[in-house]
Amino acid sequence: MLEVRNLCKYFGGIKAVDGCSFTVEQGSITALIGPNGAGKTTAFNCISRVLEPTKGQVWLEGERIDKLRPHQITKRGLSRTFQISRNLADMTVVENMILQSKTDGWRDLFKPSVSPDEVDKAMEILDFLGITRIAYEDGHNLSYGQKKLMDFGALLMSDPKIILLDEPAGGVNPSLLEEIIGHIQALNERGLTVLIVEHNMDLIMRLSHKVVVMAQGQVICDGPPEIVREDEAVLEAYLGGVLDKEAA
Repeated sequence: MLEVRNLCKYFGGIKAVDGCSFTVEQGSITALIGPNGAGKTTAFNCISRVLEPTKGQVWLEGERIDKLRPHQITKRGLSRTFQISRNLADMTVVENMILQSKTDGWRDLFKPSVSPDEVDKAMEILDFLGITRIAYEDGHNLSYGQKKLMDFGALLMSDPKIILLDEPAGGVNPSLLEEIIGHIQALNERGLTVLIVEHNMDLIMRLSHKVVVMAQGQVICDGPPEIVREDEAVLEAYLGGVLDKEAA
């Protein structure tokens, strides 16, 4: 479904992403992992066009998308979250979800800001996530975990075919983590494809069908979790030679 070909992003002399190539199969949960500074989030930002790649190509269902604008990529079925919530504090959860789902660029300025159909859809998603109680809470009243769930709900508003999750488990408590894992698995069972950046190795080993490992801006290994965790290059580059083999 998604193909990244020789993706590069340079910041002056710093090669944050340097010839990164990998694929994400339709219907899979694929994890993108690596040590701090490996280039994972930068690659995410280039795929979703938050950043313009220095060179390389990104293909979604056979269509090249690395020259498109972010809202055009979303309209073609790719949505993403960010490590830090980008909610508007003075808007309600429902309003935030609807605002983030707009995909027509400047044309959305001439449409109603919130339509009844959009509200109904947002409420259905909040019901799926089990958080309808916060639908009309302002963003500044939300806990960190509630913001994570709101962001997760917002990306579902555009009916994506593939979602990119940037550290969804970061900073959440174990109970909420189990909820998030359950939501991801349920959506995947419905056919949604998932690409996830995450440092929580227990989550990665439990959830992923395929793991792609980056180091110094390049892919050094990819394959099933049980194969990747035994790879010598991964052990040295990512975990300093130690990986908990009980995490599965």
